[in-house]
Amino acid sequence: MADTAPTACRRSPLAGAAPRLAAVTRSSKGALRLAELPFLAQVNVRLDAKSPAADAVGPALGLQLPTEPNTVVHAGEVTAVWLGPDEWLVVGRPGTERELEGRIRAAAGDEPVAVTDVSAQRTTLLVGGPRARDLLAHGCALDLHPRAFGPGRCAQTTLARTQVVLVARDETRAGFWVLVRSSFAGYLADWLLDAAVEYV
Repeated sequence: MADTAPTACRRSPLAGAAPRLAAVTRSSKGALRLAELPFLAQVNVRLDAKSPAADAVGPALGLQLPTEPNTVVHAGEVTAVWLGPDEWLVVGRPGTERELEGRIRAAAGDEPVAVTDVSAQRTTLLVGGPRARDLLAHGCALDLHPRAFGPGRCAQTTLARTQVVLVARDETRAGFWVLVRSSFAGYLADWLLDAAVEYV
């Protein structure tokens, strides 16, 4: 008998905001770039940073897990974000969460490791352009000057009173990833759009 169950269409948390984000990008004449990067694979990894598992997991992902606080390592399509002395967020292109989880578990072998797919927990906003730091500074208490928060840096912080993971991308012009819980994404997008008015 044929399966008659309806198939759910995936809808990103900010699908409805996409036209407004694009409008700000256009009307700012290059000063800002705002967009959602939906459905990125996000895998949380907990393990002892000095264990054989840590030595094996990094190379299995094509990188070394960052051990310096608040840093990011990027290789190919995989990014490892330091969240704590024994915790990382591994981010990859959409649809690769199972592959990433499998590679991590296989590399760790019998070593103690906790691997959790958290892809549905957050979405990612891209904030780029020459005025990106100015825009973020309206709602974030961190010093976002490139000397303090340059490419390859990350932080768990608040932006407009919303908890986020903020990642400075590898190149200054690449801007920032703002990883925000899906339930707060609409509010944060509205805040960014409102704060961006002075640049359009």
